[in-house]
Amino acid sequence: MALVKWEQLSDIEAMVDRALHWPMARLSPTLTTSELGPRVDIREDDGTYLIKADIPGMAKEDISVSLSGDMLTIQGERQRESEEKKAHFHRIERTYGSFCRSFSLPADADTSSINAHCDKGELTIRIAKAADLQGNDARPIPVE
Repeated sequence: MALVKWEQLSDIEAMVDRALHWPMARLSPTLTTSELGPRVDIREDDGTYLIKADIPGMAKEDISVSLSGDMLTIQGERQRESEEKKAHFHRIERTYGSFCRSFSLPADADTSSINAHCDKGELTIRIAKAADLQGNDARPIPVE
């Protein structure tokens, strides 16, 4: 009989995943990805923070980006296409409805230089880093 090293954390995670039938959306039939908000990538380089959010099929008019204190919030709503009574759906996986995601900005974020751009189903938000910290007032961020 061969001895196998027990990897506690990965074994426990695998058991929980099997028991709960991940992905998380399967936990509740009412929980949808639209409630969780768009998936994002957040990265940083020497002078900028960059947030990219997937918003397929949405126009910039359907999205709101705002700043309140150090909280950056992305909100939007994907409208359901009008359903035709004669249509026979075989599968419905796309989600519709409102979403809201908020992110706490780091202390060195220059809140006066936030730019948001929407193109081809991707929202890109650039935040410059500031050398000196400035006061934060609630204000909307225009999406170009």
